[in-house]
This record gives sequence, C-alpha cells and structure tokens, in this order.
Amino acid sequence: MLGLFQTFALPMLAIIIVSYLLGSVNFSIIFTKMFSKEDIRTMGSGNAGTTNVLRSVGKRAAILTFLCDIIKCVVSVLLARYILEYICVASNMPFYIINYGMYLAGFCCSIGHMYPIFFKFKGGKGVVTVATMAALADWRVFLAVIGLFIVVFAIGRMVSLGSVISAGAYPIATFFITFFADYYNNGTVSLKYVLIVTAITAVMGGIVILKHRGNIVRIMNGTEKKLFGNKEKV
Repeated sequence: MLGLFQTFALPMLAIIIVSYLLGSVNFSIIFTKMFSKEDIRTMGSGNAGTTNVLRSVGKRAAILTFLCDIIKCVVSVLLARYILEYICVASNMPFYIINYGMYLAGFCCSIGHMYPIFFKFKGGKGVVTVATMAALADWRVFLAVIGLFIVVFAIGRMVSLGSVISAGAYPIATFFITFFADYYNNGTVSLKYVLIVTAITAVMGGIVILKHRGNIVRIMNGTEKKLFGNKEKV
C-alpha cells in the first residue's frame, strides 16, 4: 500500500490540478463574450451552460461550447489514462489504477466546469463533462444513461428533466453493470472496485442534481422551459 502511494501520489495530484484547471476554462462564458459581448451568467436562466447559450446567444456559440466542453474533458481523462498507463507498465503496478485515474480526472474536470477558478467559481451544471467522463470511463454505462436521457427528453422536451433523471441513474447503472458484467460473471474486477466507482459516480450525479435544484422546483411547479415547441412562462 505504501508503495502504491509513493508511486502514484504526485501523478494523481498533477491529474487533479490539471483536470480542474482545464475544467475551469468555461467555454460558454468565453464564446458568449465573443459573440455577444455579454456574460452568459446574466442572460436567460443565468446558467453558464450549452442550453442557456443556445437560447440566449444562438446555435453557433452553443455548438462551439458543446464541442469544447467535450474536448476539455476528453483531454483530462485521456491524459490521466496515458500517464498512469506508463507508470503501471514501468512499475509493474495493477492496471485498475488507470480506471481510478480516469474517473478522478473526469470528476475534477467537471468540478472545475461547475466551480471555475477563472470565473469566480460560478460555472455550468456539468452535464456535458459528466457525460463525457461516463463515455470514456465505461461506454456501457454511458449508453444506458444517454438512452434514458433521450427517452425522457423526447417525452418531456426538457433538458433539465433528462439531466436530473440521468444523473440519478448514473450510479445505479454503474453499479449493476460493473457488478454483474465485470465482477459476478467475469471476475475481471474486485468488489472494492465496483463500490469505489459507484461511489464516485454517485457523488458526481448528486452534484449535478444539486446544481439543478432551481430547475427541479420549476419542473414541479410546471414552469420549466422546454427546449423545443411552445415555451412556458418562467
């Protein structure tokens, strides 16, 4: 255990810092200022995210925001993967550490996106970055969660509703898929691994839901805006 700590302490610390700083580059704020000279946090819903950019600024800024938010999380997670893969091979360490590092990088990038140090800790709600983390860390979980999001969005036409339900389902899908497919049937991971990644996704999903608390109130009151079709009063 001491050997693991000595080998990975500094690389993990570097991954945490770099991922958080990358996440703190909030592209919704950047592109809104480029296209409209305004602060997205003072427009529309006040959220520094893709949906508000689409409503308040336009499609071009929203598409650029969406793509760049994905890219920053991809860079964070893949950087962690390659760094830890190199160390594991060189030090003959267990490869499950790579997966932990990928989840950690995605988590820190998402935290940076929500609480960016460069923008007074007022950022977005982390839906795109968390979804990107899910896709890179375990594509099976991602497909399950994104499938649920699509169904909920198709029915309700509310991004917020789909995001909240999907965030709640994220740790559930993580547990059942890793437990039954990887631990119970194949024995490729330990029960400890299943519990740790489930805990990480539960915390991440919980924070996303917490960031949507205003949306949840509006959904319950029937005043939440729909992305397409007639908009309801806010």
